[in-house]
Amino acid sequence: MKQGQYSQEQIAALLRRAEMGEQSISAVCRDAGITQTTFYRWRTRFGTMSVSEAQRLKELESENARLKRLLAERDLEVDALQAYLAKKP
Repeated sequence: MKQGQYSQEQIAALLRRAEMGEQSISAVCRDAGITQTTFYRWRTRFGTMSVSEAQRLKELESENARLKRLLAERDLEVDALQAYLAKKP
């Protein structure tokens, strides 16, 4: 899947700018080079998230991915040990 060109912090800032009423949604979308559909999808996902909350979300997602990888590796090790012990006379 193609990674977007906007970080979560940038998305939160764009949403905040539209929410504050500085510009209309169509103007924000035009300046950012995105469609209104993308804007509304982002708004659904990030809602009223601040920039610091977006950064924290990114950190939590990366930590979660790391922990899932560690768990998968541990499961493989346990599986290999059980297979070894089952074959041992």
